[in-house]
Amino acid sequence: MQSGAVVLDIEGTTSSAAYVTDVLYPYARARYASWLAVHGDEPAVRAHLDVVAASGTDVVATLERWTDEDRKDTALKAIQGWIWDEGFAAGALTSHFYPDVAPALRRWDAAGHGLWVFSSGSVTAQRAWFAHGPDGDLTALIRGWFDTETAGPKREPASYARMAAVIGVMPITFLSDVAAELDAARAEGWATVGVLRPGGVRSEEAMGDHTVVASFAEVDALLG
Repeated sequence: MQSGAVVLDIEGTTSSAAYVTDVLYPYARARYASWLAVHGDEPAVRAHLDVVAASGTDVVATLERWTDEDRKDTALKAIQGWIWDEGFAAGALTSHFYPDVAPALRRWDAAGHGLWVFSSGSVTAQRAWFAHGPDGDLTALIRGWFDTETAGPKREPASYARMAAVIGVMPITFLSDVAAELDAARAEGWATVGVLRPGGVRSEEAMGDHTVVASFAEVDALLG
């Protein structure tokens, strides 16, 4: 398997899913009301709030419930991303990366593999995450960012077709810890690698017939 580009999932792949659910989600959840009181009338925010309000319940209560349900709703992710961005900028948050990630990203970039990110978290959140990790700012290594607003749902093949048109090179290798996402990418001709982190929530059986690694160090041989 050789690749002109590598697309990275974040939660469970580059970074601990538990960190997201145990640190980032509570941070945003505690700030929905106060943050919206300040920013709720801004046009970009208002557009997403109108989507949330269509549920027919209180907006803050809905955001809290969707957070508890781990909904991958674009409006929720946009609002979370803005709140997290402020938290990272203020030094209240620091992102998590597995130790093998930053060295691998630097190796792949140096080898000419274009690096891209596709996450259900908003592009704003992605940029903040990669800018505030324990290994310093990694954003210079990333050529582009995709979320469910710019690409589409992560389990639909059409989303991967849209990204491929932007990336502009083939083959593309996608790294994720979710088999359904890998299935969708493979349906569009992408190479796929399932990432099963020690102590993670996935099992090798859950990855189906996708190539499986436990560390990014194992991916080098696959990229060629």
